[in-house]
Amino acid sequence: MLQERVKTAEAPPAEAPKTAAHDDGPPQALLDFMVTEWEPRTPVTAPVPGSDNHAARRRALSERFPDDVVIVATGHQKVRANDTHYRFRAGTDFCYLTGNLEPDAVLVLVPQSAGGHSACLYVAPNPGKTDATFFTDRVSGELWVGPRLGVDESAARFGIAARGLPELDAALDAFAEGSSAVRVLRGVDPVLEARFGEASERDAELATFLSELRLIKDDLEVAELEKAVAATQRGFDDVLRALPGSKTERHVEGVFNLRARVEGNDVGYGTIAAAGSHACTLHWTANDGPLRPGDLLLLDAGVETDTLYTADITRTIPIDGHFTREQRDIYELVLEAQDAGFAACMPGNDFLAPNVAAMQVLAHGLERLGILPMSAEEALRDTNQFYKRYSLHNVSHMLGLDVHDCAKARQETYRYGKLASGMVLTVEPGLYFQPDDRTVPARYRGIGVRIEDDVVITPQGHRVLSAGIPRETEAVERWVRDCAGTPGTLFERAGGA
Repeated sequence: MLQERVKTAEAPPAEAPKTAAHDDGPPQALLDFMVTEWEPRTPVTAPVPGSDNHAARRRALSERFPDDVVIVATGHQKVRANDTHYRFRAGTDFCYLTGNLEPDAVLVLVPQSAGGHSACLYVAPNPGKTDATFFTDRVSGELWVGPRLGVDESAARFGIAARGLPELDAALDAFAEGSSAVRVLRGVDPVLEARFGEASERDAELATFLSELRLIKDDLEVAELEKAVAATQRGFDDVLRALPGSKTERHVEGVFNLRARVEGNDVGYGTIAAAGSHACTLHWTANDGPLRPGDLLLLDAGVETDTLYTADITRTIPIDGHFTREQRDIYELVLEAQDAGFAACMPGNDFLAPNVAAMQVLAHGLERLGILPMSAEEALRDTNQFYKRYSLHNVSHMLGLDVHDCAKARQETYRYGKLASGMVLTVEPGLYFQPDDRTVPARYRGIGVRIEDDVVITPQGHRVLSAGIPRETEAVERWVRDCAGTPGTLFERAGGA
C-alpha cells in the first residue's frame, strides 16, 4: 500500500484538457472564419530590465560547469480544479538566469569547443491568429489567456537565442543518448526530468551552485527587494486603516493581498494574519478567526514584485491601539532580542550570530519574567535549549526570489557559513505562549509576538531595508491610532464601492 502511494506521488501531473466538457466542437467554417482579417501584432522587442545581470549569471553557470550540458526548466501551470489553473509563477532559478516569466520554457546551455556555452531558450511558439489553436486551446490559446512572446520576440526580449518548444524533444533525445555530460535542475518539470533517469549527484551540484550563486545579491536584486519592502509597508498601512471596520483575520488578509496585486505580482507567500492565540501558531494561514479589541494581531506578509523578489515582514499590532501591560512586557523583550540580532549582522560574522545574540536576550528575559523554570544559562546549554519551548524558531533565513531563499545551498556556506556583503536576510525573533502551557503564568498565555525585518549586509555592517515601518512600542501604538484616523482602504481610495 505504501509503495502504491509513493508511485502515485511521483507520477507526472496530469494535464488539464485543452477543451472543456461543456464546449461544442467548432465547425470548420467557423475555424476558417476565425483565422482571417486580423491586424498584425506589434512585437515586444525591448530587452527585459536587468538583461545584463541575467547574462552575467549565465556566464557564472557556464564557468562552473564548462564541459556539461545544463538544462533549467521553468515548469508548467498547475491544475487547481478540473480545467482551471493556479496563476503561474516562474521557476526561481529559471527566472534568475533569464528574466522570463512565461510557463513551459526551458533554458539549455551547450558547451562549445572554443570554450563557454551557447544558450538557447525553448519557448512556446506564437503563430498569431493564423492558427486555430489561438481560439480552440483554452489552456494556452491567445483568446483564452493572452499571447505568448513566441520565438523571435523571446530572443529579442531576453538576449538569448530562441527556438520553438516542438524542437526541444529532438535536442533532449540527443543529449540523453549522446556522450555529453548533462545536468538537469530537478523538481520543476517531472516529464522532462524523467528523460534523464534518476536524479544524480551531478544534478544536486547544479541546484546547490545556483542556490549559492543567489546568496550574494547584486544591485538590481537589492533594488527590487527595496521595492518589495516599500510596497509591503503600504500594505501594512492599508491594513491598519481598515482595522476599525475589520471583523476577521480574513479581512486583514484580503486588504493586504489587494496591495500585493496592485503593486506587484502577488504575495510572496501565504499571508499570516493571526489574531489572539492564533499568533502562537507560526504559520497560521487559515485566517478565519475574529479580531477582538484587547488582542494582538500578528501580521506576517510580503509583497512579491513583478520580477518575483519578495519582502518578508512581521509586525505584532494591538488591535485597539494599546498594548496591555503583559503584551508590552513580551513585545519589548522581543524588540530587545531583535536589536541584539541586528547588532550581530556584520560581514565576517557567522550566519547564526544574530540568532545566538537574540536567544541570549530572550532566555534571560524569560528568566526575568519568571517563565523559565530554570536559569537562563541552563536553558541555553546546547544539551537543553529549553528556551525553544517559547521561541520555537531561529531568527534568520535568506531572502530574495524565494521567501526562504537559497534553500539548496550547503550547510557550510549558509547555516554554518559567514555573512558577506550583499546577503539579504531576515531578523525575526518571536515568543509564543500557548494557551494551554502550564509552565507559563496565566497572564501571558495566548500571547504571541514576532517582529521581523529585512536586512542587507553591507561592507561596513548592515542596513535594515524595512526600517521605515514602526516597531518601537509607542511608535506602533501611534501608528495604529494614526491610521485609524485616515479611513478608507486602497480599494475605496481608488474609487471603489
